[in-house]
Amino acid sequence: MKRIPVILDGDPGHDDAIAWVLANASPMLDIKAVTSCCGNQTMEKTTYNALRICTLIGLNVPVAKGRVKPFLKPPMVAPNVHGQSGLDGPKLPEPAFDVVPEDAVTLMARIIEESDEPITLVPTGPLTNIAALFMAHPELKKKISHIYLMGGGIHHGNWAPAAEFNIQVDPEAAAYVFAAGVPITMAGLDVTEKAQIYPEEFEIIRGLGSKVATTVAEWFDFFFQYHKSLNGYKGAAVHDAVAIVAMTNPEIFEVKDMYVEVETDSECCNGATIGDVHGVLGKEPNVHVLWNLDRDAFAKILIDAVRTYGEVSE
Repeated sequence: MKRIPVILDGDPGHDDAIAWVLANASPMLDIKAVTSCCGNQTMEKTTYNALRICTLIGLNVPVAKGRVKPFLKPPMVAPNVHGQSGLDGPKLPEPAFDVVPEDAVTLMARIIEESDEPITLVPTGPLTNIAALFMAHPELKKKISHIYLMGGGIHHGNWAPAAEFNIQVDPEAAAYVFAAGVPITMAGLDVTEKAQIYPEEFEIIRGLGSKVATTVAEWFDFFFQYHKSLNGYKGAAVHDAVAIVAMTNPEIFEVKDMYVEVETDSECCNGATIGDVHGVLGKEPNVHVLWNLDRDAFAKILIDAVRTYGEVSE
């Protein structure tokens, strides 16, 4: 099987961390680099978390630090969701290596330029680094086969009534990426809020017994504390992991193609992803919007991915 070359970009974050556990476990993916962005916590914290996650899961690839803040807005972090460290809960190993001297844009550009085949980008945080890449190197867009992103929501937001967190952090960057002409699959709240892992599944993962499995279960334990405060949540919604599974297992999703714009100039709707659901604008679709998923299949894929890191012998 020919593996898909990918670059992971994120602001880990419990669901970013679990997404990267999934990505590293997949035989379909060839992870070329990891880049950090400012989102769930400050750039220093998300970069440190990225290094610790890579160390935990044995992902030995270049890790580069991204832009320290959004294009126009001050940083906006989420300690109420992910804790003061951005990845509270289980104790993680200290990084086995450091970031590379290149910044995220420089590293991404070099990898894309040197690759013999197009690269897939998987951003699971604000789109600051991806927009900066396109602004600095517009000629490289033709060498990007696809973007699988977690962000947005057609029907509603979560950080504001109309805006999802990743997009609201840097709406100008998101607007630039959505208009860039690169194929996009959007894992927004319309589907990610349905991608819940239930407490009994935490225990299945914990029972696998490996260091990675124990850590993932304890990430779920912490992350679920936030979700329990929300109405209608029976489990922890692993938003960012949906972007990975959309690439490796597209058959479990319902998808709608539509034209989507990001609102950047509205007091009450800044950061909203406005989808032309009924095609009234007459514009060509620019986004494959994930609309629904087989939750049980999603949970099995995640558990099977964690199982690849080993389990306790009977």
